[in-house]
This record gives sequence, C-alpha cells and structure tokens, in this order.
Amino acid sequence: MRILILGSGVVGVTTAYYLAKLGHQVTVVERQPGPGAETSFANAGEVTVGYAGPWSGPGLPLKAMKWMFLRNAPMKFRPKPDLAMLRWLHLWWKHCEVNRYTANKEAMVALARYSLGCLQTLRAELSLEYEQRTLGTLQLFRKPEQMRAAAKDMAVLARLGIAHSLLSADECIRTEPGLAFSQEHIEGGLLLPGDETGDCFAFTKAVAEHAIRAGAEFRFGTTVTGLVRGSGRITHVETTIGPIEADAVVVALGSHSATLLRKVGVNIPVYPLKGYSLTMPLLNESAGPCSTVLDETSKVAITRLGNRVRAGGIAELAGYDLALRPARRASLETAVRALFPQAGDLAQGDFWCGLRPVTPDGPPVLGCAGHSNLYLNTGHGSYGWTMACGSAQITADLISRKQPALPAHPYAAQRYAGATLNS
Repeated sequence: MRILILGSGVVGVTTAYYLAKLGHQVTVVERQPGPGAETSFANAGEVTVGYAGPWSGPGLPLKAMKWMFLRNAPMKFRPKPDLAMLRWLHLWWKHCEVNRYTANKEAMVALARYSLGCLQTLRAELSLEYEQRTLGTLQLFRKPEQMRAAAKDMAVLARLGIAHSLLSADECIRTEPGLAFSQEHIEGGLLLPGDETGDCFAFTKAVAEHAIRAGAEFRFGTTVTGLVRGSGRITHVETTIGPIEADAVVVALGSHSATLLRKVGVNIPVYPLKGYSLTMPLLNESAGPCSTVLDETSKVAITRLGNRVRAGGIAELAGYDLALRPARRASLETAVRALFPQAGDLAQGDFWCGLRPVTPDGPPVLGCAGHSNLYLNTGHGSYGWTMACGSAQITADLISRKQPALPAHPYAAQRYAGATLNS
C-alpha cells in the first residue's frame, strides 16, 4: 500500500518505520527541515509506565482553580474565547470523576507497558544510541502529606503490576547520590525501577534514518494545507509542493491534528498543553541526577542526559502560543537549585517550550476515523515518547489488517461524538 504519514515527530517517525518494515510504500510529510523538530525536540526525557496517566483526575478542578493565583503553579489555565478549548475543558471536567480516571489510567498504563517492550525490542534490533539509561524514576517527596498520599498511587501500581518501592530519605540519597547536595528537606520517595530515560530527539532522528533504509521517503519543508475527501475516503492530501495521493493517510500532527481533521468533518478533542524545559551543561557529575527525579512539590522532572541536565515540566492551557515566558524559566531554575544546586550551569541553559497534544480523558487517539482510509495516531499528551512505539505498532497492524497485540478500542476516536462523521 501507498501510505502517507503527516508529521515526523517521534510518533510519526516510529509509525513510518513499522509500516516500511512491513513492506508498505511510505511517504512522510513534515513542515520542518528534519524529524523531531517540534514537541519531540526537548521533552523531559522520560519513558515511564507507572506515571502514565491522565491530566484529568479527582480533585484536579479545585487544584487548577487554586493554581491560577500562584506564580509558580505547575499548571496554568489561560482561558481564551476558543470553542475547541471550551469543549476540551468541558470533557476534561467530566473525566475527573474517579471511575473514569481509573479506567483511563489503566488504558494508558497498558499502552505504555506495551510500548516500552516495543521500544526495547527496537533498540536491540537497530542498535540505537540516544543517551539512554535504564535506572528508573524517583518521585521525590518533600512533605509528609506527599509521602502519605503515595499509598493511593502504590495501590494502583500494585494492581497494575508495576514494580515500585517506597524509599526513606536516606534510601533516596543512596539511589540518587546528587541529592546529598540539596539543602531541602527530603521526606522520602517512590521509585519506579522499570522506567527509562534518554534524548527523544536523538531517538527520533535515529529511527528516521532506519525508516529511510527500510524504504520510507521523507519530504521535509513541506506543509500540509488540507485533506480532500470523496466517496467516503481521503482522495489526496494538499501540500505546499502539490497534491499527494495515497491508499491510506495517517495523521500524526500532534496538537495540530484536530485543526486539520475538522476540515473533513472529523472532530477529536485534542488540544495543546504547553510545556517547558531547560537543558544545561553538567558541571559536577557527582552532584547531578543519575536518572530522573520527579519533584512532587514543583511537578518538575530533572533528568540526566549524557553530559547535560534537563529540567522539564509545567503545563499551560493557552492555545497555540509558543512564547517563552521568563517566569516559567525561573520555576525550572528554582526546582534545579532546590534539589541539585551544584549540578548544572543554569546561566548556559537552553530554554524551550513545546505543545503537548492532550485529550481530555488521557488516552491517545488511534485507528481509523471518519473515512475508510484515514487513520489517527495523535493525542499522547506528555507521553508521546513513552507510547510512541506501541502506538506505531498498533497503527501499522490496523492498516495492514493484522490483529494488534493490544486491544485498540480504548484508544479509538469513536469514543468522542463527532469523530465518526462521514460527509
């Protein structure tokens, strides 16, 4: 089959590789000059199974309202007169109910676990190098109430079969010796030893190279301007280099997927949630993180990437705004100074932001929608890299009329009204 993939972030690139490996004629269209240049470029660097979960959850609406008035809040709403944002917020509010949260969390963890296995197989088969480490994630608690609240998380992890350990303060420092340099009180932590870390941008570029070797073609510097439909299918895709025909089209445009799809009657509530990162040179190896430390107080993840340290986090619901706000940089710097004060050169840090494509319920949107040859692979939120390989394999299986190893229905677009309009 001739398959056209729109977008070459980590999701689009892994999809291209799996489809090319199956013998399909794959073309990837990307507006940037190379792969992984947008949201995949400088994310927090985590591949996590246990922490995969929705932004919606019990108690979050109340917390979000309180955070609106805090300067260094981990989540910020900037309401706009935007119908897509209002729809997203309405659905998000509904999915904060405990039973819906639990079902969505389980669906996300199942996909994350499957995807991690796919990534590990891919890494071994292709001998990939991307500054990867397999030392887990340490969720750090600075307050007694955070330690007590971990019991709920541990119950969920135990039920889902995710390896985890509750650590004392001394055990946290033995796990992450760089924390010994912190002047902050450490109450304890929750270790997920199965998590991995690495440079998502380097991973994406490496997989793109292997996709090309497998026969995929990448057309960089090419912008998609529209989908053209007829007789219940997409007949071709309009681009800045002219129309491109294909037997199947995969939309993997992250936060921009919904805007394109609305033009052909497919309405999915994928909306951007802006995130920030700060990547700095490592000054003192013994004073830096070994893997990822997720600070429960600031909601900032601090990760070791070779000879660099990256702090990533913060969530802004602010539309498609890509402005770099100095206050957000200050929040990241504050988190690094608090836990690893001698680790990185903050003054030389590269400040970045990207748009996470978030669904209101949490799981991504995978599979056929609206038209017989239109496939979606988008809406992964903060877990694009965590879920990329698994989502790509499921997408490749569905297009190839193969039964996916993981049931695809929890991620289908049909769970949203308007996603199956066929007009």
